[in-house]
Amino acid sequence: MKNLIALLAFVFVTITVRAQKDPIERVWYNAEKTSKIEIYRATDGKLYGKIVWLKEPTDANGKPRTDVNNPKENLRNTPIMNYPILKAFTKSKSENEYEGGSVYDPMTGKTYCGKLTLQGTSLKLRGYICGFSLLGRSSIWTAAD
Repeated sequence: MKNLIALLAFVFVTITVRAQKDPIERVWYNAEKTSKIEIYRATDGKLYGKIVWLKEPTDANGKPRTDVNNPKENLRNTPIMNYPILKAFTKSKSENEYEGGSVYDPMTGKTYCGKLTLQGTSLKLRGYICGFSLLGRSSIWTAAD
């Protein structure tokens, strides 16, 4: 009986913890306000971000925009909508920082290491060459919802 009660308590706590959203889990405008990115927690417990809105969702031919700059030729016809651009971020020891993930820039087709810092209703995204955090750039995203 004790084991059953302990198991039920563990399941309840696990469900409660998973149900609580992290403040970073929301929809964000990129700095240029040309896209919205939804940051969400995946089943692996890490944070990911995908494009959920584009100011210009179609190309000159009226077709959905694709990842034309992807270095992998077989992925260049992949639609940008719902495309994951942030992958596998985890909360750092600092309360409002997330690290350990990667940032994909569909404008260049390059992937960088990244760091996210929550600043109220703004999110500072720092993308940098892995191993060289000084070689990179930062962008400020704003909450879209």
